[in-house]
Amino acid sequence: MSETPNQPTSLYDLLLARTPRIPVTLLLITANLVVFVLMLGAGAGLWHSNNEVQLAWGANFGPATQDGQWWRLGSALFLHFGMFHIALNMWALADGGRLAERMYGSLRFTLIYFASGLFGNLLSLVVQGNQAVSGGASGAIFGVYGALLVFLWRERKKLDRHEFRWLFLGGLAFTCVSISLGLFVPGIDNSAHIGGLLAGALAGVLFGRRLEENSAWPWPPRAACAALLTGAVGLLLTQLPTPTYRWSEEVAARQEIQEFLARETRIQASWQDIQRQDPASFQELAERIEYEIAEPYEESFEQLSELKLNQAAPSAARLKSLRAYSEQRRNSSQALAQQLRMRSQFGPGSPNRLGAPYNMPTPPATDKPAP
Repeated sequence: MSETPNQPTSLYDLLLARTPRIPVTLLLITANLVVFVLMLGAGAGLWHSNNEVQLAWGANFGPATQDGQWWRLGSALFLHFGMFHIALNMWALADGGRLAERMYGSLRFTLIYFASGLFGNLLSLVVQGNQAVSGGASGAIFGVYGALLVFLWRERKKLDRHEFRWLFLGGLAFTCVSISLGLFVPGIDNSAHIGGLLAGALAGVLFGRRLEENSAWPWPPRAACAALLTGAVGLLLTQLPTPTYRWSEEVAARQEIQEFLARETRIQASWQDIQRQDPASFQELAERIEYEIAEPYEESFEQLSELKLNQAAPSAARLKSLRAYSEQRRNSSQALAQQLRMRSQFGPGSPNRLGAPYNMPTPPATDKPAP
């Protein structure tokens, strides 16, 4: 009577025995969901979010990341652009992470996840540069799938043939379909996906351990993958495109514009008050116009002129129009004050209320920026 050959133990059973829990996968999913909820409270859209919110929360963007804010390569991994985006990513992370964390262990899984995400975002910065604001966990998740595929292929002889085919072909199909969609669907950061996948595969070889013995794979391929990954990072750093403007200067310009708008509101209130009241003399009226109107506009003009902003920056055109607007209003109010002083020389008569002939010209509404 012939003996029946022993069937290989189920991969999931082996992994479950080696790593019963998956705390890192659950923690990552929780962190992404918490950040998404907090961003909704900060003004992000449920289905589609304005890039301004993502930028404020740390999205990856050339002029900002390369302006000393390199932490954006990591913070961008927790930012998503709507419910569909985060739902798809968290489903993929839960499905792949529960296997990959057990294959590599929690610590090595964490290293693979963040190495893949950072590399993917760095490649995205090289490819997209100043053209896109990017974020999402997908680069890191593709790295998880890259490491998962490497592990399955390396340990395939120890697995049940049908189980191997099911898991390997399923993971391969997911990555291929997702990357293919990125070629046709606008807004998908395929460079982060491909970069994460490649980094995850290399890191998978680097941190891989045998399924049954739980000992490290042979060192030559591990050393080669470590060298490749290090060299790829160095190469990408030399290929970063020069930003068209500095984000810190753009932020300073936006803050100054907001201060200008607040100052403009106060100046307009003063102007309305001057028009309503009956000053005692032309001289008194001229002094009020100089102190309450001309000097604040002079201050605005000087502060706006001090800002150094590249013409490619989003606020450059607005800043230029505000400088011209402040200069025009300063000159108009100074001329009006001078006209009133000349009138005072011809007699002590009362100017009564300031009538239409003394109104300062108002620039077109398009010269004023929206808040």
